[in-house]
Amino acid sequence: MEITFILVEPATPENVGASARALKTMGFSTLYLVNPCDHLSPPSRWLAHASNDILEKAKVFTTLQEALKGSELIIGTTAKKRSVKADYYALPELSGIITAKRNSIQNVAVVFGREESGLKNEELKLCDFVTTVPLQTTYPSLNLAQAVMLYAYELSKLNYAEKIVEQKNEESFTALKIKVNRLLVETGFKPESNIFPRFLERISFLTQDDIHLLHSFCNKILENKK
Repeated sequence: MEITFILVEPATPENVGASARALKTMGFSTLYLVNPCDHLSPPSRWLAHASNDILEKAKVFTTLQEALKGSELIIGTTAKKRSVKADYYALPELSGIITAKRNSIQNVAVVFGREESGLKNEELKLCDFVTTVPLQTTYPSLNLAQAVMLYAYELSKLNYAEKIVEQKNEESFTALKIKVNRLLVETGFKPESNIFPRFLERISFLTQDDIHLLHSFCNKILENKK
């Protein structure tokens, strides 16, 4: 399983460098940047310390949509609840949610927003679900690099030693999202309605066994439509 950390429009080179350092210390190496500041500037390199290789290999994109291509499970992060999503999950729950899917997903993206304003509502809508870090006090809040460190630490607990069995594309979590999306449209649910994204959000929490079961159900419905 590959986990990609995506920073959307980071404004401070020091935060990018410190984020790269956090990833390296926790065993991660994939960093994507969307419209970043000068992430290769001296301040960024100083904070990265021995993690300049992650800065140099970081991929830069102009939009979040481009950065998310190929990601099967997309996890948004936020410091406060927004009306755009119905449910928010605490960081300590994240490893369990991912582990339950086992071989149904191979690529996970964790998306972090801007230092001052976080992710926009339209960006949160691109995420399968949203997580937050439980804090004892509202202020001072975590800065970007601190948040990346906490997520990297939590995700480093995942048991990557488990043997990964090659997943058939037609049985993957991504394929299930496509089927559910199609069936929702064909049964009269409009994408702009409130319930449409709610369906897609809830299937993000299915276990691998549930995913296989729902695949069978969707396949049967689609076969009867032919």
